[in-house]
Amino acid sequence: MEYKKADEVVAQPVSPIGQYFSSSVLSISILAVLESEVPVDDLPAISLLKDIFLPINPRFSSIMVADKNGVKHWKSVEVNLKNHVHVPNFPVGMSQQFYDKCLQDYLSKLSAEEMPQSQPLWEVHIVKYPTSNAAGSVIFKLHHALGDGFSLMGALLSCLQRADDPSRPLTFPSVRMRPDINGSSIFKNVPKFFNTVFNTASDFCWSMIKSSLIEDDKTPIRSGSAAAGWLPITITTMTFPLHQISQIKDNLGATLNDVITGTIFLGTRLYMQAVNQESTNLHSTAVVLLNTRMLKSISSVKEMVKPDSKAPWGNHFAFLHVSVPQLTNAEIQNPLKFIRKAQEIIQSKRSSFGAYLTAKLLETVKKFRGHETAAKFIHGSLNNSSIAITNMMGPVEKMTLANHAIKGLYFMVVGSPQSLVVTIVSYMGNLRVSLGAEEGFIDSPKLKSCIENAFEMILNAASATPSNANFLNGHNTSSGP
Repeated sequence: MEYKKADEVVAQPVSPIGQYFSSSVLSISILAVLESEVPVDDLPAISLLKDIFLPINPRFSSIMVADKNGVKHWKSVEVNLKNHVHVPNFPVGMSQQFYDKCLQDYLSKLSAEEMPQSQPLWEVHIVKYPTSNAAGSVIFKLHHALGDGFSLMGALLSCLQRADDPSRPLTFPSVRMRPDINGSSIFKNVPKFFNTVFNTASDFCWSMIKSSLIEDDKTPIRSGSAAAGWLPITITTMTFPLHQISQIKDNLGATLNDVITGTIFLGTRLYMQAVNQESTNLHSTAVVLLNTRMLKSISSVKEMVKPDSKAPWGNHFAFLHVSVPQLTNAEIQNPLKFIRKAQEIIQSKRSSFGAYLTAKLLETVKKFRGHETAAKFIHGSLNNSSIAITNMMGPVEKMTLANHAIKGLYFMVVGSPQSLVVTIVSYMGNLRVSLGAEEGFIDSPKLKSCIENAFEMILNAASATPSNANFLNGHNTSSGP
């Protein structure tokens, strides 16, 4: 079956970041996995794609073409849906654990494959075998040039409905800012202003240096391979209850992001220590992706595609370089000290506009040197760091896909030139953390175990410690994810 489109050039050019992520040095895609409670053998994939998915955005029916100046535009084409839907065949009658490994290997294979440029840059893979997490799985692979996680999450959720009442929209966790309990007098704003100026200048300069001159040490989480980003990865996931994260957050007066990022940092340091004691305190940097739309929740696709939308479709994010704190013996005994140290680093980054200045610099580089030069700058920033971290807010309610209840979801960014990528998404009161680890280099089960152990250490310490919500001396903190 074909879904035909007129052979014409879509008005919008490929976004700058879209061009960077489909360049000679970068080809980045997103894998989104929906875990079904029931078998997906009868899933009406073709009709869903034709009637719901393709109409969401013209880019899903378009390919990228370059003009004489090398600038890429979206050109609409005929879409043969059968070329985009894949159903793998595994041996029948095997155990769930066997199919766990089959799914993991299949995702690893997908992570290293480039999508053909002759057709629209998305695929759907239907895995009709039961794993320990699901009766069946549906995998969406979408090229990052189509949009960022915010856009693609909105598109994906447009294909799903609320399980309890399909007529009602899905809802998402909101982000609320706590009031400054100590007030905001002019005398307090003056030092904050100078701190912001200093942090902005420092972060901007560090970003420039990091992209071209200084790289992280080679450690158990960074191979330093020139082929990173083109190699297969192993994807493993873990789940943390949001109410337990909130318990830690309230005890520390921190944010959910502070707690989960601190947990990932602590687990990573524990893993480095377990693999190679000498690597524990070597220099490691995380690149955190920030949504620059500055919104509190996921917007509908209808809102995104409006010309004057405050949440426009596309790639709208910036990079934030965050040093992974070194781990001391005292912090192993009291992991809350480590979380506070990580929080202080993150807070200083939040008070900086360095990421936005870097985004403006990229626009200038693209204007005068072309998108390939800008792409090399981004590649250097990622390749010289150790970890990439990105997160998304998912629905509060259970979803269904064509009456197939979805019990879990996770996603992974593939093609990033690092040995370790961490993604985070919330869904139905849980936080799903996924690790994309360079295959054959990082011991994924051991790293997962170290991060889960770090969370237990932090939770136990927080449960045994009186609440200390004011340890930041009155600074604003977000109570949202």
